[in-house]
Amino acid sequence: MRVIELSDRQEKIIQIVKDNQPITSEDIACKLSLTRSTLRPDLALLTMSGILEARPRVGYFYCGKSSLNFFYDTIKKIKVSDIKSLPVVVNEETTVYDAIVTLFLEDIGTIFVISDGFLSGVVSRKDFLQSCIGGTDINKIPVGVIMTRMPNITVVKADESVLDAASKIIEHEVDSLPIVHEVKKDDGNIGYKVVGRVSKTNITRLFVDLSRT
Repeated sequence: MRVIELSDRQEKIIQIVKDNQPITSEDIACKLSLTRSTLRPDLALLTMSGILEARPRVGYFYCGKSSLNFFYDTIKKIKVSDIKSLPVVVNEETTVYDAIVTLFLEDIGTIFVISDGFLSGVVSRKDFLQSCIGGTDINKIPVGVIMTRMPNITVVKADESVLDAASKIIEHEVDSLPIVHEVKKDDGNIGYKVVGRVSKTNITRLFVDLSRT
């Protein structure tokens, strides 16, 4: 992340606001013996970075937020739906061999498994490796046999924040999470429709993009 380096004049502005808040831009300019137009870029930067808050017809207040606080606040506002990728899914009846082929063709670490259109399981590279080492016939064994089943699957919804998704990925030590939409099934139970996925790569790419802005 790019850390904001404040100029001497910007540091003086912050101190003036701290000592006299609320204070107008006219009064700040007067104390520095400068014009309002000269200070406009400095005040804009300090406001956008969250260090100062500007209230119309009142003046400037000191918020005490650093650029790190500003970065954190920005991340909290970004939803999972803003960075999601297309999900890669297979049916429970898909053979382990075909699922492995799908895994490598799509260049992913996790496949989501569905049954009757609803999320029923998740299978990872580790699961595939264990099945191969075990000596089973991967051309005959369905992926439903080796997958982790619901309800032992961590999911995320499209309106959750990226920060929440990242926390779940770290807590449960997984590479990606299925993004789901809750649907009431015919039997009255709640099922999950897979509408996307969010991965470590999605989140890392977001952090890199934000650091470049």
